[in-house]
Amino acid sequence: MDKEKNKDIDDVTFEDQPHMVSSENEISEADHQAGTVHEKETKRSKRSKTEKVIEKLEKKCEESNDKYLRLYSEFDNYRKRTQKERIELFKTASQELIVDLLPVVDDFERALAALTASHANEESTKGVELIFGKLFSTLSQKGLEPMDATGKEFDTDFHEAITNIPAPTKELKGKVIDVVQKGYLLNGKIIRFAKVVVGS
Repeated sequence: MDKEKNKDIDDVTFEDQPHMVSSENEISEADHQAGTVHEKETKRSKRSKTEKVIEKLEKKCEESNDKYLRLYSEFDNYRKRTQKERIELFKTASQELIVDLLPVVDDFERALAALTASHANEESTKGVELIFGKLFSTLSQKGLEPMDATGKEFDTDFHEAITNIPAPTKELKGKVIDVVQKGYLLNGKIIRFAKVVVGS
């Protein structure tokens, strides 16, 4: 039996060898292709992992950028708001003091009217006028301005009606006939309404 096997092996001719070589080549090529396919799959999985990581990083970057923009916007709004508040505070910082000084201004005006009506000493009248002028000039520099109400239409945004009286003429109906107490604005904002008498 061993002789037959040996004979079979010996019977393999040179012509049969290319067929065997080609089979070996096919096997090695198949192995190579299988390896290549495996390498490609490995590369694909690595690429997909890399792409996922890139997507995550891009998303994180986008979120961080969004947070930064929102924070910047909030800070910018805060800065503008505090700047506006500071300007408002500067404009109205002296408002309380000026409101407290308005009765003094009223007293000066009444004193000047009384001095002028009584024909008092001219020097005394001029002295009071100078003091009142300095006081009112200082208040004006801070933004104080009196309302001119006499003869104007009654407006509840600026005037407070004390009483109504019959209008002396038709033109004065619904208009301010007399001012009992002057109204004042501070930097365009009403700090005291004018107390007026309205014609009806």
